[in-house]
Amino acid sequence: MRYRLFRLFSVPLLLTVSATIVLIAQTRPGSDGANHVVIISLDGFMASALFDESVPLPTLRRLAAHGAVARGMRPVNPTVTWANHTSMVTGVTPARHGVIFNGLLVRAPGVPPHVEPWRDRSEMVHAPTLYDVAHARGLTTAQVDWVAIWNAPTVTWEFRERPDPQGAIAREMISAGLVSQEAVENFAERNIVFRDHVWAAAAAHILREHRPHLMMFHLLTLDSVQHRYGPGTLAATSAMAHLDGQVATIALAVEQAGLAARTTFVIVSDHGFKTVRRQIMPNAAFLKAGLLEVTEGKVTSAQVYLMSEGGTALVYLTVPDPDGRLLARARSALTGIEGIDAIIDPSDYGAYGLPTPNASDQMGALMLTAKDGYSFSTAAHGEVVADAVEGSLGAHGYLSTDPELQALFIASGRGIKAGVTLDSMRTPDLAPTMARLLGVELNDVDGRVLTEILAGE
Repeated sequence: MRYRLFRLFSVPLLLTVSATIVLIAQTRPGSDGANHVVIISLDGFMASALFDESVPLPTLRRLAAHGAVARGMRPVNPTVTWANHTSMVTGVTPARHGVIFNGLLVRAPGVPPHVEPWRDRSEMVHAPTLYDVAHARGLTTAQVDWVAIWNAPTVTWEFRERPDPQGAIAREMISAGLVSQEAVENFAERNIVFRDHVWAAAAAHILREHRPHLMMFHLLTLDSVQHRYGPGTLAATSAMAHLDGQVATIALAVEQAGLAARTTFVIVSDHGFKTVRRQIMPNAAFLKAGLLEVTEGKVTSAQVYLMSEGGTALVYLTVPDPDGRLLARARSALTGIEGIDAIIDPSDYGAYGLPTPNASDQMGALMLTAKDGYSFSTAAHGEVVADAVEGSLGAHGYLSTDPELQALFIASGRGIKAGVTLDSMRTPDLAPTMARLLGVELNDVDGRVLTEILAGE
């Protein structure tokens, strides 16, 4: 395992990747075979990093030089992983696809809600996806560590965030010596850098051996590092360099599969990141107001409970409130708390691309936004506001208009004009644009086809 991973960063590989990128960039759609799209999501990668020469990104910059880039891609609210990845492949905002958290919010009377990530795609995503329409047209699809995609029947090959040791791709990789049986069985316990390596190896294997028309691939190291140490740190820069190496691995696999002349790379992120200095604990305020109860450090019952999304948070009522008194008590408990920027009512959710509580049980009765330098926590003990500590020095989830939350976008390869720079675009623009590249249609979307980056348009 180790010698294979070390080979990913050799000088010959980088030279090969460079030549591959030039070949990809010089091709255009035609009748010589089906188109292929490889979407690579680098979780938490700020758009500005691509233009910062102090961040070593040789592979990404080669792809960008021969393709199209955006100075920033505006994510959807909330600016969290699952909501934005779902908008990438549906072309609609959370108001329509319904994914608000990194999983499905489960609610029960009188107790705090909680998020369950491993729920079927059909329970969470309420809009057609790019992989659905591609599959319906007879194209093959693949996903590695994609999200909100559990048990999706229109995915041909997959290596999950928590891989199934009996899954077809896992068995193939174990047989080929790309990963051990023990590593797959205990995958969630391994460090995030190791998991990124294995996910990259899985994506490369699927591309070489199965040549899917659509590959959806997601890496997590940078997000984990920035939550722990904050953006702009040496740790974050090192993680970006690590991700650049994984992109090189995928570019090489495309060449080895004989797909270089027919492939478009779409390299994106779900959101940027902000530095956190102070954390806000509204549940501690609700405890003091008698709106929830804590036993042995755990919230055991609650009439009101806050779920954090980082830079925003949602307040839920867990019991009936016919006269609005409970919500008024919650609002009173929140008034004047340091670091809260705004308290937003459901009547304004539509302006943020979010559904109302009447339309979706995933939404809360109030939405809170944090001031610069602050983030929310679900903690219900101690002070209501406290200094951030290691492990919580970076966050996302802030409103999508924040410049630091702008996401990465690079498109390079078949069908992409070289030398195009977009001032801005939106995450829902990805799905209809990739559909056009694949020769399929994704109708009734909120995004638009980015015709200005497409060759022949």
